[in-house]
Amino acid sequence: MPSQDGDISWQLLRRIVQDWAGTTAELAEVIPLDGGCISTTLKLELADHTRSVLKISPHRVDRSYEEECYQLDLLRELGLPTPRVYAQHTGTLENPFSYILLEYISGVDLGVAKRTCDTAQFDHLQEDLGQTIARLHGQTSAAYSRVTPHASERFESWTKFFREVFDPVWREAQQCGLLTAKQRKLVGKIHERLDRVLVHSDQPRLVHWDIWSSNVLAEPDASGEWHVSAILDPCCKFAHAEVELAYVDLFKTGTKAFFKAYQRTHPLQEAYHRIRKPIYQLYFLLNHLQLFGAEYLKRTVAAIDSVAAIV
Repeated sequence: MPSQDGDISWQLLRRIVQDWAGTTAELAEVIPLDGGCISTTLKLELADHTRSVLKISPHRVDRSYEEECYQLDLLRELGLPTPRVYAQHTGTLENPFSYILLEYISGVDLGVAKRTCDTAQFDHLQEDLGQTIARLHGQTSAAYSRVTPHASERFESWTKFFREVFDPVWREAQQCGLLTAKQRKLVGKIHERLDRVLVHSDQPRLVHWDIWSSNVLAEPDASGEWHVSAILDPCCKFAHAEVELAYVDLFKTGTKAFFKAYQRTHPLQEAYHRIRKPIYQLYFLLNHLQLFGAEYLKRTVAAIDSVAAIV
């Protein structure tokens, strides 16, 4: 078999599999899956039809897999459907490949499910997703922070933590050649006023931070009812839960059925819709503008104008 993405050879994959499943395990098939910009994601099938998913970063000390392992275990302990972690390795000089080996969970992403389901089926799936995220947000903390296996800075103030997360995005926006000088100035004014406009009465809640269609797997059960089979790729934080909902709404991951189910547990305040949601969505759009370029310019400019009128 030819090498996978440079130095990811069949021999390397076979060794990873045998370290996990034993020296008698034989790798039978390798199928590329959609993955991130840095890592390569592969579906591995053994001769006995056991399947797993490997995310691997060649020649990188990639500690993000340590955090992913920790967060997936945490979410699974809370009852969320996430893949089991079979193995995780951070690259060294002797073994310069960082990777995480995960349970393979069947299902299609939310976009495919939408095209496959009828209206009633998709509403049921969205209700299940809304209940799942509501259960996630039921976990609280005394402080805002990133969720890591190591000690991380804790913040009593939501605005201070929001700035810690998004200050790099704001600094990039100040240098963004796609935005006019006037637009960059408006972003700066908005950033200066966050202490006033992001005030809320809730407590820090556990959030996934990247709930979009490709990170949600779904499948029908024996009766034909669709449900969430897995939540993937967490980037967990203890944050203001509304920021996650703004993201879900911005990228159309959640429908009216989602928000109706979610609000049975966590009702949303009027100030979320009027003030905080537009602000949160602006920062996500600024981030996407920097990551993906001009395809996000029109939406970002509209968001800048809208938020500038509010604050």
